[in-house]
Amino acid sequence: MKAIWNDQIIAESDNTVRIENNDYFPPDSVIKKYFVESFTHTTCPWKGVASYYSVNVDGKENLDAAWFYPNPKPAAQEIKHHVAFWKGVKITS
Repeated sequence: MKAIWNDQIIAESDNTVRIENNDYFPPDSVIKKYFVESFTHTTCPWKGVASYYSVNVDGKENLDAAWFYPNPKPAAQEIKHHVAFWKGVKITS
């Protein structure tokens, strides 16, 4: 799977975890130079508190385009630190 934004691959892995129609990429598959931690947090009743990244590629910023669970609840341990995308980030196989 590949995550692409602004014509740039920002994550790539053969080992994503699919939950609720989102592919969660392992932390080592994310190209870190494109990511900046955000102060945004949301809560999922069964996964826990999500943290966000903004994505920056070639001078363009996509605010809070990626999220991850640094300390998920027990039911979601398989996605700990994995990163999922939205806001125009294209996921392809």
